[in-house]
Amino acid sequence: MFGEHGGRSGRDAGAGRFEDQVRAGPGGVMTDEVGVITGDLTLVTRSTAGGRAAVDVTYTGAEEWYTLTGSPAAVPPGGLKVLHEHLCALVRHGGGAQLGG
Repeated sequence: MFGEHGGRSGRDAGAGRFEDQVRAGPGGVMTDEVGVITGDLTLVTRSTAGGRAAVDVTYTGAEEWYTLTGSPAAVPPGGLKVLHEHLCALVRHGGGAQLGG
């Protein structure tokens, strides 16, 4: 288990946390723990100490979470929501998507 996920879903899942279900494009997303994962995924972007963002991903409906490669990273000037929306687009594109990649 990586991160603090709870059972909430929806775009804004609470202060400093965004969650979406996303279908990964061809080539999926890259994780630190197991490499590439594909298919229907749940992506969580949450704020951490020091203005950083942690990004975790799981197969939708599964209990085991993985760290998106490149996480944690600095929150961009646009904020956590902008970062989360950008990452959702990267996941939809696939190609071994990763934070900062």
